[in-house]
Amino acid sequence: MERQLDIIGIQMDLGASKRGVAMGPMAIRYGGLLEGLEKLGYTVFDRGDIVPLPQGQSLPNLRSYEQVVDVDRRLYGQVKESLERGHFPVVLGGDHSIAAGSIAAASKHYEGRGGIGVIWIDAHGDWNDQHSTPSGNMHGMPFSAVCGHGPDCMVDFGQGPAFVDVRHCVQIGGRDIDDEERVRMKNAGVTVFPINVIDKYGMDEVMRRALEVAGEGTAGIHLSFDVDAITPEAAPGTGTVVHSGLTVREAFLAVETLAESGKLVSLDMVEVNPILDERNKTGILASELIQSALGKVVY
Repeated sequence: MERQLDIIGIQMDLGASKRGVAMGPMAIRYGGLLEGLEKLGYTVFDRGDIVPLPQGQSLPNLRSYEQVVDVDRRLYGQVKESLERGHFPVVLGGDHSIAAGSIAAASKHYEGRGGIGVIWIDAHGDWNDQHSTPSGNMHGMPFSAVCGHGPDCMVDFGQGPAFVDVRHCVQIGGRDIDDEERVRMKNAGVTVFPINVIDKYGMDEVMRRALEVAGEGTAGIHLSFDVDAITPEAAPGTGTVVHSGLTVREAFLAVETLAESGKLVSLDMVEVNPILDERNKTGILASELIQSALGKVVY
């Protein structure tokens, strides 16, 4: 893994229904992220934050789409540049709509070299498009978009998107997936390890299988981690809480396993909402999870 990191924050909450996750990047930084990564031996470049347009066009089924797409386009450029420099991009959200830009860039960068796999740790599927969405909130659409199942506006900025092969895509921790979204995911062929399967087999076995799906035959894996995957007692600072999620140790085991694999090439940490948090509990946890994904060990 490269020893040079680019930290890219996104002050974006327009893809969600609740405001506040725009302040997530600073909360994660305040959680000791940069200092912790430097202690691990990384050279860390903080590239600052992308700030959305002050206003833009919206539709009932694609809320704030002009601002969301503009942010994804700018993030795409920054992540692509980071990878071309040989750095490892760490993207701090912000709501999950930003993953369309970061993953699109990683997929394009590794096009022709096996592409990438995606491990999506989240309470939700994020596999809606403009036709299936019950809310119109675009943070529920990026996983679908990066796999070429729409909405295309989230990933096609005129560069000719390199869609991620769904055969290398894994969703982990789902426990609040919309009915039509579930059908779309099954029809597309996404590998899903919902919370009940984690209960049955354990996170160690789930991650072993996930790495086979996302890692074998690819140039690397992009991790997109939504803190609402974790049970809300441990991660209260997020806007779409769902009861009975991953334990803290399950979350750490997931990212520690990814670190040990040596396959991680880029990552997002999203949906930290300081307004809803308790003394930055979730921001600190997000910071520690990133550090563990990048090699911090218990012993």
